[in-house]
Amino acid sequence: MENALIKSESDYTNKYKQSTENPERFWAEIADNFTWFKKWDNVYKCNMKSADFKWFEGAKTNISFNCIDRHLENKGDKTAIIFEPNNPNEEAKHISFKELHHEVCKMANVLLNNGIKKGDRVCIYLPMIPELAITVLACARIGAIHSVVFAGFSSLALATRIQDCSCKTVITSDGGYRGAKTLNLKKIVDNALTDCKSIESVIVVKRTNEDVNMQNNRDLWLHEELEKVSSTCEAAILDSEDPLFILYTSGSTGKPKGMMHTTGGYMVYSAYTFKNVFQYQENDVYWCTADIGWITGHSYIVYGPLLNGATTVMFEGVPSYPDFGRFWEVVQKHKVNQFYTAPTAIRALAKESLDWVKKHNLSSLKVLGSVGEPINEEAWNWYNENIGNSKCPIVDTWWQTETGGILISPLPNITKTKPAFATLPLPGVQPCLMDENKKELHGNNVSGSLCIKFPWPSVARTIWGNHQRYLETYFSAYPGYYFTGDGALRDEDGFYRITGRMDDVIIVSGHNLGTAPIEEAINEHENIAESAIVGYPHDIKGNALYGYVIVKNNPNNEEEALHLRNDINALITKQVGAIAKLDKIQFVSGLPKTRSGKIMRRILRKIAEGDVSNLGDTSTLLNPEIVDEIQNGKI
Repeated sequence: MENALIKSESDYTNKYKQSTENPERFWAEIADNFTWFKKWDNVYKCNMKSADFKWFEGAKTNISFNCIDRHLENKGDKTAIIFEPNNPNEEAKHISFKELHHEVCKMANVLLNNGIKKGDRVCIYLPMIPELAITVLACARIGAIHSVVFAGFSSLALATRIQDCSCKTVITSDGGYRGAKTLNLKKIVDNALTDCKSIESVIVVKRTNEDVNMQNNRDLWLHEELEKVSSTCEAAILDSEDPLFILYTSGSTGKPKGMMHTTGGYMVYSAYTFKNVFQYQENDVYWCTADIGWITGHSYIVYGPLLNGATTVMFEGVPSYPDFGRFWEVVQKHKVNQFYTAPTAIRALAKESLDWVKKHNLSSLKVLGSVGEPINEEAWNWYNENIGNSKCPIVDTWWQTETGGILISPLPNITKTKPAFATLPLPGVQPCLMDENKKELHGNNVSGSLCIKFPWPSVARTIWGNHQRYLETYFSAYPGYYFTGDGALRDEDGFYRITGRMDDVIIVSGHNLGTAPIEEAINEHENIAESAIVGYPHDIKGNALYGYVIVKNNPNNEEEALHLRNDINALITKQVGAIAKLDKIQFVSGLPKTRSGKIMRRILRKIAEGDVSNLGDTSTLLNPEIVDEIQNGKI
């Protein structure tokens, strides 16, 4: 990938120009860095109006082969994955490309042995242990479609995702470690599978040695299955447009959206963006602290790094265990060069004593990254000064589950950085800002809806099983454009700053949470008539959740109110997951609504933020008096 590396500001300008003037030639040259069993007939065929995208059409390849096999001759003994366990007293594990090949082939054979074939969906519900990355690559090796579900989701959320894409098997573990907690993941899976008729087998990894229930004729121990198979498994020859994975993201309404990504375009784009955004050099050690349950983990822990023959760190733990120096201890221990984390983690660690940072040697660091939500200026400055020693450029990356890879980001030591700005688009990405009349805003110092006007190789191809929803969600608001759902501004330098979501999705600690599923969970309570969730600024999480809840029978005292609030959060935890719990709950007699019945969330957001100076004209509401009542209410 050396020929694909952008090396200077003028190089970026030239490559960006090439990518927009002749995208076919530009992407063909990047794609030539990979192994193709058959070359493409067309670089791309794309229709933005019908959301019909094909990249490297007619080509045959395998992303698992490109991640592992093609490195074996020259990098077989190089470390591919460093596994850093939750407990710092447990020894870290270095897995070479040869060892990874051995393990992935064995796992692929276990899947084949249990009836998994090309096109079958495999649900992966695992903690951040090597078996998670190995299973992802094993699925890709045989053409099975992996659907990784974050191992913090509830059994109901897991079941919804399994049912939506009719998974045939689940790969899980007896349990998982998260800081001082031990999670019984197998029990969550058992609860989820009470209503998942498509599941034929459950393969269980031993991690915590928890006592678990193993169901006859369904549940299998992975270590026993591995003993039955060989370590030879040829990579399947797959079409560039064969589905690679389905990953669910929260929608503003209804059930989660299963974003479906395909093989060739995703491979080319995730590798290209990894190489450039992190300016990865041979023998660097790269660490992304995300979970593989999210798109960041897919693209920038597994696929992007391994496609580049990089050494990637997998971390099982949390930044605060056993103390607030854990991240910096790991950086020192493994001499990490590129460090990629979320603003939530940065803000949480910035609140702690700087002694936790100062006791560790961070001189190996070359590039710092931020992902999941826009990073605020205060956190950016702390990160820059205390972790990067004002010498490491910060890449504030903007992208989405739907985009498959980073779309807007500074390039280290190439792009001028600016706190809280994602800066410039990567080559091949054509962002634009649209006004309320659906017209493109030209020039600088403008703000509007962030759209993309030309496809890129890793754009999601559809929502699994529902292309109409895909069209309506991303391509109907501004016909001929991909609408990101985010607002943005473009400053005098042409730099982009993301200003936040424009729909009912709230980013909490970097997780996209749709308000609809949370409200549905709350409204199931027998004493609740209706609810509305909004986000409000939070020092650590970026945003926290504020619930306005209409109760049928008001609590008689503080004890009853506390009990009801606990019930509400228990319902949310059960149906969505603990990450969606409400920080504040206000009991109200009504919600501000338009005469057509739409809840005016803008007003609720203002009240939650404590900014009631400009609530706008409330006289046109169906019930304007409710606004004063909510303002004067108690939480």
